[in-house]
Amino acid sequence: MIQLFAQGFQQMMSWLNVGMVAFGVFLGVVFGCVPGLNGNTALVLVLPLSYKLPRMAAFALIMGIYIGSCSGGLISAILLNIPGAASNVATQFDGAPMARKGEAGKALGTGIFYSFIGSIIGFIALFFLSGPVASIAINFGKADYFWMAFFALTMVISLSSKNLWKGLAVACLGLLCSFIGASEVDGTTRMTMGIHALDAGINLIPALIGIYAVGELINASRSFDKKIKMETNYKIKGFGFTWKEFKEQIGNMLMSGVVGAFIGILPGIGGMTANLVAYSVSKSTSKHPEKYGKGYMGGLVASETANNACVGGAMIPLFALGIPGDTFTAVMLGVMMVHGLQPGPLVMTKNADFIYGIFVALMIANIFCVILQYFGIKLFVRMLAVPKHILLPIIMVLSLVGAIAVNNRIFDAWIVLIFGIIGIVMNKLEFPITPIILGFILGPLAETNLRRALMVSKGELLPLVSNTPSIILISLSVLSLILAPRLLKREAVAQAEMEAVEQEQSKAEN
Repeated sequence: MIQLFAQGFQQMMSWLNVGMVAFGVFLGVVFGCVPGLNGNTALVLVLPLSYKLPRMAAFALIMGIYIGSCSGGLISAILLNIPGAASNVATQFDGAPMARKGEAGKALGTGIFYSFIGSIIGFIALFFLSGPVASIAINFGKADYFWMAFFALTMVISLSSKNLWKGLAVACLGLLCSFIGASEVDGTTRMTMGIHALDAGINLIPALIGIYAVGELINASRSFDKKIKMETNYKIKGFGFTWKEFKEQIGNMLMSGVVGAFIGILPGIGGMTANLVAYSVSKSTSKHPEKYGKGYMGGLVASETANNACVGGAMIPLFALGIPGDTFTAVMLGVMMVHGLQPGPLVMTKNADFIYGIFVALMIANIFCVILQYFGIKLFVRMLAVPKHILLPIIMVLSLVGAIAVNNRIFDAWIVLIFGIIGIVMNKLEFPITPIILGFILGPLAETNLRRALMVSKGELLPLVSNTPSIILISLSVLSLILAPRLLKREAVAQAEMEAVEQEQSKAEN
């Protein structure tokens, strides 16, 4: 393992790769800290660039955006009381009250430092768990791969929406979109409606740009005239906290990191749930639960440690099984396919040096992120003041140009607009976005392996459900659908606590 890490380090060490990490971190923090934008928007914006870059440089850029966007959202959560990303929701519970008490610098310093610690915990989990999980999964057959894709879809359907039927409908829409064009098994074209531009299917990059960038930008544009009060006294002294406070939070930090990494491993749940669950666990196990929501450092530690630990956790199923752990890794899965990497456990053996190069990129991104935020906080605060009527149209034009540049055809611009409209309608009707993306990406994996498994069994269904891995995956799929209502109920309780905290904060302001 150490030898592989050394090989990955050697792959990563070039000026282009390191420069892409730095650029990605900067872009991620900017998009993370500006309300209405997020890491997914930044990622789909650079997808055309990543398509043209060498493979290692492309993933170095993606790792930078991933780490930067997760951490950047804490800036607006603390200074504006508006989370920059869903994974920073619980950060505002105590971060904003600390800022109102004149401790904005302390809150920012604490958030930045524990974001770094959380990322390190997630990286440790990724480094030590991805290899063993891949070693187990490498013996999977075609039927097992089908059930693995099915399990991932059930997890996302059941956990990404309060309404299971909405999640199912959106996943089916993603599957239908993935079936358009030529079949990977026999080359038969399907569902093209006589449009020859669809013979090769719908290109992933324009679809992602449309459903994320266009949809998110339209939603962000609704708050043009909203005036927001920002805390201006944000100077950070040292790390923002004392050595005594650090020692007091060690237990909270480790527990929140483990919670975040574990939740990250579960496909389709994401940083918001890790953020809220870790906050709730921290509060329930604290000696001073009454301090939470009133500007207590412990709440901020739990929130930021968990959501960044979730990053490493989410990449374990991606690299070991070919199953994305969250929305961001779902897009990463698409980029892997674009660069000729077949998702699944074989990627850990056939491209081990490259995967460990990604691990090194993740580690470097963590270091860049903490340095950039501590020393560049003034710049990122100024980004919050950029008028949206200037920023959003520029991003929209770049999105369209980037989509066209992938294959140099105008048809992809129509794909962007169509999927943008789909994203807007889904947001309006409160349908989850993640299932359509996972359905779109995992559809070919599920279909190809199912058809090949049926060819091997000569059409018999019993061999598809009789071996041990398939039985385990089917059982987990059923279990995820059964347990989903309970998990959603816990999340609803956490959301209710969040609303109660917000009401208390508004009363205090008045």
